[in-house]
Parts: sequence; structure tokens; C-alpha cells
Amino acid sequence: MKLRSALIGCICLLGGDASAEPPLRVDLELVLAVDVSYSMELDEQQVQRQGYVAAFLEPDLIQAIENGPLGRIAVTYVEWGGAAVQVTPWTLIDGRATAAEFAEALRQQPIRRIAFTSISNTLAFTRRLFDVSSFQGSRRVIDISGDGPNNSGVPAPVARNSTVARGIVIDGLPIMLKSHPDTASIPDLDAYYRECVIGGDGAFLVKVSDTGEFARAILRKLIIEISGQEVSRLSPAMVRRAEYGQDYNCFIGEEMQERMIGR
Repeated sequence: MKLRSALIGCICLLGGDASAEPPLRVDLELVLAVDVSYSMELDEQQVQRQGYVAAFLEPDLIQAIENGPLGRIAVTYVEWGGAAVQVTPWTLIDGRATAAEFAEALRQQPIRRIAFTSISNTLAFTRRLFDVSSFQGSRRVIDISGDGPNNSGVPAPVARNSTVARGIVIDGLPIMLKSHPDTASIPDLDAYYRECVIGGDGAFLVKVSDTGEFARAILRKLIIEISGQEVSRLSPAMVRRAEYGQDYNCFIGEEMQERMIGR
């Protein structure tokens, strides 16, 4: 009797939960990872948030979703600094109504700030979100914004390589609003993102150098990601493809942090 029970238990473990539903197939699983570190001013954070809210109300973005092979995507919104927080759960968007619901849920979230800047911790956190998603995307993308280099956790390229190895694409939105870089920013952040952060098939970045560009840059970037447009066909003034092998110091953020601590 005991042997029979044990065998039944093994069969159950091997078979899994027969009642569990298979993941819903979507064209894209998209993580929006948005910088809320203390180097981002509160008004910049508000403009950034408004840009994402407005984007999901735009007819062009809705059309990009509906024109996909399945006509639906899954999105989750994460805010990060030294650590990361999932602000909205994985959400199915398949048209105007569900996009508007997502935008409203995001709009209602409080503005938060998180100390330090850990791109690597954020990539590790967002990688795990794909594991618990109830969706199965033909493509998986992490769209990460930030106004400074990694200064906490493992170096950014290590996390990038681990992420890309899983077939996840990392796109970047470097935020370059400061005319005089402070202790947490660098003047060539777009180059840092290109060499040290973004990666995967078709990875690209769109930089923001003026607060008034936020909404347009966010919308343009999301449409590219949702539609899967070939970046090579787009204006180089808007986007930059990933470029590796350049002589760039990907440890600049950690070195800046060490100098600041040593003062």
C-alpha cells in the first residue's frame, strides 16, 4: 500500500498540475524598467511617467499592437534604483480598452525614489519576471531607462550577457538632461548604454536630451519594440544599434562611486 501511494505521488510530481492552464501566447512580453533613482529630479520623474501613460493612449501604439501576428502583447512596469519594484503586474493589452486600463493603473501609482543605480540588479530582477509570467511571447524585451551608469551590484555587462544568453533583448533609453554632469552621471551616457547595457538581436537605444523629448522618444521606442521594426531602416538621429568591441570603460560608474566613498 505504501509503495502504491509512493508511485502515485511520483506520477503526480512528474505530470504536474493537470488543471494548470498553458501560458497565453502573445507577440511580445515587454518589461518597462524605469529609473527612479535620486539623481532623477521629481519633475523629470513625473514627465517620464506621463510619457508612458500617454503612449498607451496613442492610436499609433494601439495600431502597432493590433497589427501583430496575434494582435496582443503583455507588459509590466518596473521602477528601479539600487533595487527594483514591480509597479504593475503582467498585463494583457490587445486593443484600445486594455491599453487605456493599463495607462490608468500606471497613472494612479505614487511617484517613488530609490537610492543608488544598479542596472545589473534590475536586469536580474526583470529576468525573473519572465519566469513567473503567465504569457509566452514570440519576443521578450527589457526596455530600460536611466540617467547614470551602474554603481551598485555586479558590473552591467555581466548582467547584460546573462540576460541576452536567455534570448532576452535589452533596449535602452539613456536620459541625458544635465548640462553639467554630477557625481552620478556621465556626459556620454548614450555610449555607455550602447557598449555596456543593451544587447540581443535588434537591440537599440533612443536617447533623451531634453525634457520636452520624453513623450515623443518613449512613444517612438515603444512602437519600434512592439512592431519589431528593423532598426537599420530607421533614422540614425532617433536610434542607435548595439555596438560592441569599442574601447569603452564599462566600470566608470563603479569607479565614480568608489571615489565618492573615498573622499
